[in-house]
Amino acid sequence: MTAPTRVLLADDHRIVREGLKQVLADAPEIEIATEATSGAEVLAAVRASGGPPALHVVLLDIAMPDGDGLDVLQALRKGWPTLPVLMLSTYPERQYAVRCIRLGAAGYLNKGADPDDMIAAVRKVAAGGRYVTPATAEQLAGALDRDRGRVGHEALSHREYQVFRLLTTGHNVSEIGARLQLASNTVSTYRARILEKTGTRNDVELALYAERHARGGGAA
Repeated sequence: MTAPTRVLLADDHRIVREGLKQVLADAPEIEIATEATSGAEVLAAVRASGGPPALHVVLLDIAMPDGDGLDVLQALRKGWPTLPVLMLSTYPERQYAVRCIRLGAAGYLNKGADPDDMIAAVRKVAAGGRYVTPATAEQLAGALDRDRGRVGHEALSHREYQVFRLLTTGHNVSEIGARLQLASNTVSTYRARILEKTGTRNDVELALYAERHARGGGAA
């Protein structure tokens, strides 16, 4: 009998985890080894398992309650570089897929994806491959072409992009500082850099900028 593909499922919403488990139950070789509801739980669970080969795939939500899923992704890549991480999100591919791949994710999948695509993605990354949709592949090609002259949101660092996303979803400097565990003056410095790089003057213009680029191709 073939050994099961052991998956760590990380999402803070129980209803989402239950739905994903039902989807993956259609693939008898895929086994949910453990679940996590926060970034800290993800890292603790991987550490407790010893990582590969006891664990084969991490399904990781981008929006984690105790921090950004992209930070968790980076911690996983640093601690267990051979453990594939498949990012899950409700955000459109055009907003996050390329950034996730660049940070070392083995793939990016929207939570509303077809069940067959979800199973195919888990199988592919467990086998050592990358799961990239045609739309993401096109974005990656475009991003490579733009790398020498990055502008606007494309020029933001990882931390600046985190602050950018929170600013454009209505969080103030104090809230962002608490969420990202940064001092308020540090967040203000990031905000100033973001406004400069995007050519905007205030949070209202920044929100309009984000909406415009989400419709027109999104942030890499």
